[in-house]
Amino acid sequence: MAMVLKASQKLFVFLNIKTFLVLGLFLLNSCNTEDKLPDPLEAGWEGKKVCKILEENSSIRVLECTFPPGIGHEKHFHAEHFGYTLAGSKFRITDDKGTREVNVPTGYNFYNKNIDWHEVQNIGDSTAVFLIVEPKN
Repeated sequence: MAMVLKASQKLFVFLNIKTFLVLGLFLLNSCNTEDKLPDPLEAGWEGKKVCKILEENSSIRVLECTFPPGIGHEKHFHAEHFGYTLAGSKFRITDDKGTREVNVPTGYNFYNKNIDWHEVQNIGDSTAVFLIVEPKN
């Protein structure tokens, strides 16, 4: 009887370790948002692309992203990038800080080391155009 008990205890321990490992791998994988979310080029709005590549080489990728009124950019992440606003408008931006409305003027520039995620929508009455320059490290 003692051997059956020991065998069942081993089975119980083995199943618990296996469950723990599977759960741990799942949690570890779910922490990396860059693997789950599209980058700016891959992201679009309602199935349509909003960005196109102007230049790409071993050092940089340059995107032009165009947002007519009512059009946005679905939830996505950004690696390190510099942005320049060729044509501004008013945007609704949602990110980990909440939702806000921002006027982005023509000529505005910005730099971000990274953005874990955000979603934007042009709520203004004019088409906005951005240049996004991403260094390749």
